[in-house]
Amino acid sequence: MNAEELRLFLDEKVLQYNKPDFIDSDPIQIPHLFTQKEDIEIAGFLAATIAWGNRKMIINNAKKMVTLMGNSPYDFVMSHKEHHLENLTGFVHRTFNDIDFTTFIKALRHIYLNHDGLEAVFAKHQQPEGMHKAIHEFKKVFFEIEHQNRTQKHVSDPLAGSAAKRINMYLRWMARKDNTGVDLGIWKTISPSALSCPLDVHSGNVARKLGILIRKQNDGKALHELDTQLRLMDAEDPVKYDFALFGLGVFEGF
Repeated sequence: MNAEELRLFLDEKVLQYNKPDFIDSDPIQIPHLFTQKEDIEIAGFLAATIAWGNRKMIINNAKKMVTLMGNSPYDFVMSHKEHHLENLTGFVHRTFNDIDFTTFIKALRHIYLNHDGLEAVFAKHQQPEGMHKAIHEFKKVFFEIEHQNRTQKHVSDPLAGSAAKRINMYLRWMARKDNTGVDLGIWKTISPSALSCPLDVHSGNVARKLGILIRKQNDGKALHELDTQLRLMDAEDPVKYDFALFGLGVFEGF
């Protein structure tokens, strides 16, 4: 395929997979459980944080996180007392445990009390060419509170060479507004044109087979390479191609 044929092919795949039934098998269903902005963004952030491994297990554990917060994420974050955090004891998703969960709750409270919320922190340092610096600065703000070093690994840093797959997926959920009701698009201060593709093993392998990614590692350099190609296809909404790459890899075994 030449460049135009490839773009048309991927545009077709976006239309095929960027549909409401995508929600049923994806962690994006967790923020879709809520209607209040703060509930959506907190539930989404926690679900995206644990989004690695078996998808069914991710969804089940994300639902458990929300349940442990009384199905009111924002109210729990802002109003919890120390003894309420004891309810989180024993929670574990792979290497994310109750210590990390408790730290995340306290960090989120700090962000809403002192930094005007999640959207404001991410939006403050956004750049037209991408959200890499914004994510880096977000991590610094997130860990202004007292924390164990072990928890830092659960927030990626693109400026340290990470592809930051889970945070980029979260930003897609929050800032990209589609016409099909999949991505929520509740953040209006971040441009979809600045978003990056959530690069993982599936999207990376498909991108390589299509010739739009050469680098073998799924790291920050590979993400820059992929983003560059996707922005040539659609400068305004490059991250929509995540649906095409992911769908081809997971659902079609491309």
